[in-house]
Amino acid sequence: LDMKETINQIKNSIESISSRIEHLEDRTSDIEDKIFNLENEVDQTEKMVRNHEQNLQELWDIMKRPNLRIIGIEGGTEIQTKAMNNLFNEIISENFPNMKNEMENQIQEAYRTTNAQNHNRSTPRHIIMKMPNIQNKDRILKAAREKHQITYRGRPIRIAADFSTQTLKARRAWTHIFQALKEHGCQPRILYPAKLTFRFEDEIKSFHDKQKLKEFTNRKPALQNILHKIFHEEEVKNNNGGQQRKELP
Repeated sequence: LDMKETINQIKNSIESISSRIEHLEDRTSDIEDKIFNLENEVDQTEKMVRNHEQNLQELWDIMKRPNLRIIGIEGGTEIQTKAMNNLFNEIISENFPNMKNEMENQIQEAYRTTNAQNHNRSTPRHIIMKMPNIQNKDRILKAAREKHQITYRGRPIRIAADFSTQTLKARRAWTHIFQALKEHGCQPRILYPAKLTFRFEDEIKSFHDKQKLKEFTNRKPALQNILHKIFHEEEVKNNNGGQQRKELP
């Protein structure tokens, strides 16, 4: 009889434990479902944020489309010339005399970029010039590309399109690669918003990101000779940056 009672007690204990295990498994399953749903919600939220950021970036770029960005003119020059319009007219006369008559006084608004900049840099603040006619702005940019060197009173300056901060950052990421390709006659260009194109092996190649370019470069020894040093330096810089972040308390 005692043996039978003991067996029954053991069976009851096992059933109780099994019931508790099933209950815990149900709770675990519920928690896993909640985690899965939360992860989906986070993914959706991140996607919405990225879409909003992209839409905002595109909106800013549309607003800035009529603008020219003039780089390299010393601060206060606009005071010496008595107006931004006069400064613009001088640039056109010096570099594109054939456009002088139709481009004269074509500035709708002009200003220096804000003081929010790296004070260790010696370059003057950029000048933003808004033109009433986008076609004329595009003509000036095209002429500037074809002329290769633009000057103001004999000193080199640059004329570029104006973009949102995010687009400018993405385009500037190509700077060293762009310069290396240019020095080797590959005719590089940056297309909107930040796509690199260049001529290689009698074909136009285009890349949206550096990783894809690096993978392509690894299969092309001639191109690897041009870009290997740049990729190596960027890799070292990224590794050092990651190591420094790990060492922070």
